[in-house]
Amino acid sequence: MTDLRADPFDALAAEAATCTRCGLAAGRTNVVFGVGNRQARLVFVGEGPGRDEDLQGEPFVGRSGKLLDRLMAEELGMDRTQCYVCNTVMCRPPNNRDPRPDEMAACRPYLDQKLALIRPAVIVTLGNVATRALLATNEGIRRLRGRAYPFGDAQLVPTYHPAAALRSGGEVVAEMRADLVRAKRLLAGRR
Repeated sequence: MTDLRADPFDALAAEAATCTRCGLAAGRTNVVFGVGNRQARLVFVGEGPGRDEDLQGEPFVGRSGKLLDRLMAEELGMDRTQCYVCNTVMCRPPNNRDPRPDEMAACRPYLDQKLALIRPAVIVTLGNVATRALLATNEGIRRLRGRAYPFGDAQLVPTYHPAAALRSGGEVVAEMRADLVRAKRLLAGRR
């Protein structure tokens, strides 16, 4: 029997833990629901869990996560306890491929409910997949990054995925830093 006094976030996580809305459920080890502060003013949204994330049940735990954590600390002065980190899909796509539109659509109600419960001021999308999904566009990250977009009551700041920064090097990392500074200014109430 469901406890009607249960925290809505916990209830959503419990529902997601048994989700079979798409084929990704068949290959998962863990549902990677998200991690961080449920009252955060800042939310990061990536594309989907990789192998390490699937095994540990937490987003961005590998090399990409280490870079994200470092940039969070250096540019925002915060860590994961002060923001929330999640993905467009909660189950690992096979061979770390991009999530398909039908998989993201199946998972989107969970993402929308998380964002509605958290009510962030700023959402930072990490990479093409997350940015295109939330902004409902086909434009690439190179064209979309560098500014903020209204997203409900929040501002959405697109930036590169940390994996792209690890592959591409200094210029992409510098642009990620600039995007995080933009997010920080929005959090502080400046444009």
